[in-house]
Amino acid sequence: MDKYTGKRLDGRYEIHELIGVGGMAWVYRAYDIIDDRTVAIKILKDEYLENQDFIRRFKNESKAIAVLSHPNIVKVYDVSFGDRIQYIVEEYIDGITLKEYLDQQRELKWKEAIHFTVQILRALEHAHSKGIVHRDIKPQNIMLLQDGAIKVTDFGIARFSRSETRTMTDKAIGSVHYIAPEQARGDVTDDKADIYSVGVMLYEMLTGTLPFEADNAVSVAIMQLQADPRPPRDINPAIPEGLEEITMKAMQKNPSQRYQSSSEMLEDIEAFQRNPSISFQYKYFIDEKPTKYVNAVSSVRNGKLAAYNDNYEYEYEEEEPPRRKQQNSKKPMMAMLGVLAAFLIVALSIGVAAIFRSCSTTESDTIEMPKFVGMKYSDIQNDETYKFKFTIETKEDSTQESGIVLSQKPSEGMMVKEDGEVILVINSGAKAVPVPDVTNRLQADAEKRLKDEGFVVSVVEVFNDQTAEGYVCDMEPKGGATAPEGSTVKILVSKGPENEQIPVPSVIDKNIEAAKADILAAGLQVGEVTMKDDSDKPENTVIETNPLPGVPVDKDSKVNLVVSSGKQSEKTLEANIHLPQSVTHDIQLKAYLDGTVMDDGIKTVNPSYNNLCTIKVTGTSGQKTLVVELDGSKYAVFIMDFDTGKPSQVESYPYVPPVDSSNPEGDGTDTDFGLNDDFPTQLPITPTE
Repeated sequence: MDKYTGKRLDGRYEIHELIGVGGMAWVYRAYDIIDDRTVAIKILKDEYLENQDFIRRFKNESKAIAVLSHPNIVKVYDVSFGDRIQYIVEEYIDGITLKEYLDQQRELKWKEAIHFTVQILRALEHAHSKGIVHRDIKPQNIMLLQDGAIKVTDFGIARFSRSETRTMTDKAIGSVHYIAPEQARGDVTDDKADIYSVGVMLYEMLTGTLPFEADNAVSVAIMQLQADPRPPRDINPAIPEGLEEITMKAMQKNPSQRYQSSSEMLEDIEAFQRNPSISFQYKYFIDEKPTKYVNAVSSVRNGKLAAYNDNYEYEYEEEEPPRRKQQNSKKPMMAMLGVLAAFLIVALSIGVAAIFRSCSTTESDTIEMPKFVGMKYSDIQNDETYKFKFTIETKEDSTQESGIVLSQKPSEGMMVKEDGEVILVINSGAKAVPVPDVTNRLQADAEKRLKDEGFVVSVVEVFNDQTAEGYVCDMEPKGGATAPEGSTVKILVSKGPENEQIPVPSVIDKNIEAAKADILAAGLQVGEVTMKDDSDKPENTVIETNPLPGVPVDKDSKVNLVVSSGKQSEKTLEANIHLPQSVTHDIQLKAYLDGTVMDDGIKTVNPSYNNLCTIKVTGTSGQKTLVVELDGSKYAVFIMDFDTGKPSQVESYPYVPPVDSSNPEGDGTDTDFGLNDDFPTQLPITPTE
């Protein structure tokens, strides 16, 4: 048993059990006797009490959470920063981490991934509005409750965005698989670094894999800086295109090309939820000559890497080459050597990567650009030997046959990649005429109007909750624009709202029959019902649902239930007996359970060696009475309640030594258990679960 379990902090928090160990703190489940609630307590590890950096980070977490109040962020109730113990009292979360859930499920259905992402973004939206940047968003720091709710936790390396925002050490870098490129590089970080991390988590939820994986953290960090992830739809084709675009935009390496806020990303997600067939057509600037823009997703698929401006400022002085601005010219020499070593490692890695890239482009990858000018575009399309990616532009030339290539880029004879991009200008062979606006017309009327004007009509059906079914909700090109006579106009016809999305009702802790009624009333179906032993819930009580409560699903979807069989397994409750510290001789302890001496209930103890004695009692349900005697006199009485899972002390007595005691002057008075000034004197017996 560790030194805190069974103790009471500040006369208020009874520590029951260790439930987790973090990088800098122990996490305990405890009971707040004043507010009558279960809490979680983070206690800074002893080895960091003299480490000012860790103390700063620990205090940062309390300061960060203290200014936040949101249903998707863990609450903080109390803090204490003494010389010998520092702790934070937080809301106790009865759930699992999103990481544990992902390990169980592998990839999630996109609707469930959206359900989680929206809650995370709402939490960050609130934090960012208070000037707090989390900087360590990852599945391990996201708690998932039984009802499907999300809680963001662990603000241990958070920063106030208006003050300290530069990460300079690996201790505060966050988790390398989820950090933004600017954070990996040690640049200034703001709320857009959290957006990047959310994008990585959304990628992982949708595909079941991380975007960047390698043998060591340094390699992953370099990939975050240089490489583009494989598009999610290449891994899981079931992902809608619009959701892939949202994911890739959140993960752009240049912060200016990402979503600029959580609110902005939420707006796109809400638009996608209204119409899952939506395409955002994001374009990102590439710093090349000539200037051009490329499609956000297709550029990754086509193997093109977007150039990245590192946003460093440079200064120039006469007769000196350009150099980075010095942050502090008085840094110690060892710190400077460390920074130089880090730059050398990254530079070497980049150089090696460049060599591999240059070696991979051989003469066999390039061919001489053929002459397309004068050819019919239909012939080019039908020739499978051409692997180019053709981009088509049109131009009217009455002197040439319709469909003839008028010009090309790159020009004939240039050495190019055999799968590179080629721009062809095709003769439209007809004059440009206005396109009539047919939006909000019935499909049949719209088609007739366009055909009467000489256009070919292409119909695409889409879900749209703003336009009635059968009516045109959009068109390409737009009404009023000009297009070659005889060209194709695409009209988007509404199929009405998508299948109604219904959140799974919260039926956990309800009787099975009541749960079934709620599910059917919501427009859903009851799926498989699985009975589970080993539950402390009464028979026929729902303990789990799949999908989780709150997850939106299609109408008539099935909801699977896990129900308690009522067969409870044995529980073990513990009572901690604090022996009288003033006694130094052996004492006989005798424990009675419901009036009968327990099998292992007689033992000899000596408070001078160990002043804490734990008695374990097993049972399945109901209550049992535990009576403890010391040297033949009653010392403590407990009620062991197996229905609530909690023992409670109902009586306590001072130690009475026997007449022939070797220490007849001992008065048996118990004292403080002696941790430090932060631990006040308490009763000698404290029950724990």
